[in-house]
Amino acid sequence: MSPTKITLVTGANKGLGLATARRLAELGHTVLLGSRDPEKGAQAAGKLAGSGIIVHPVRLDVTDDSSVQAAAAHIDREYGRLDVLVNNAGMLIRKPATDVTGEDARPEFETNVFGLIRVTHAMLPLLRKSPAARVVNVASDSAMFSKTTEPGSMFARSHESFVYSAAKAAVNMLTVKYANAFLDDPALAHIQVNSVTPGYTATDLNGFAGVRTVDEGARASVYWATEGNGTGRFHNDEGPLPW
Repeated sequence: MSPTKITLVTGANKGLGLATARRLAELGHTVLLGSRDPEKGAQAAGKLAGSGIIVHPVRLDVTDDSSVQAAAAHIDREYGRLDVLVNNAGMLIRKPATDVTGEDARPEFETNVFGLIRVTHAMLPLLRKSPAARVVNVASDSAMFSKTTEPGSMFARSHESFVYSAAKAAVNMLTVKYANAFLDDPALAHIQVNSVTPGYTATDLNGFAGVRTVDEGARASVYWATEGNGTGRFHNDEGPLPW
């Protein structure tokens, strides 16, 4: 098996995912750049290669069981284990809260919640083979009750991210539940799982309105993929946060 960390980042062909993949590759990880569109994944990998940074594109659509299973089989065949999983893939569809139907909510939950479960479940056998595995789930400031209940705040008034905020709150709860379940299973107790928020980062999800760069936004993911110690926690790049 490779002596370097084998690391999968989902939704990594652009934005936060690409910044996270780049930084982890710079730190010596063998980075698997997960991308729903294989052509875009190859283009992103080629762009990094032009800067001397090598990553390995992997087709991975978190909403599709066969795609996820194929990616897991590929990783098993080529590397034999997975040391780090960064569940970064996400979706935001803007629509006023009072106009959202159940069907409107489905795509965001499919990517942000069910996709996270689908990928984590498929990768567990590979994470089990790592001596010190880590899972990082990318959540959001908008998932924090302390911010969304602050009268007049941006997060209290961001009614068009209604479903996204709920889905990312689910990500935080899933993180805690996974952490507890792993700790109670001797075969999985070595896996740390934490959630992070990048902060208000300029990406296409928010029309590049965020005030942080993607490199700044990737810091918390990179820290918990490499140095952070603990499980079932929620952090930004400055420290722990209230749920």
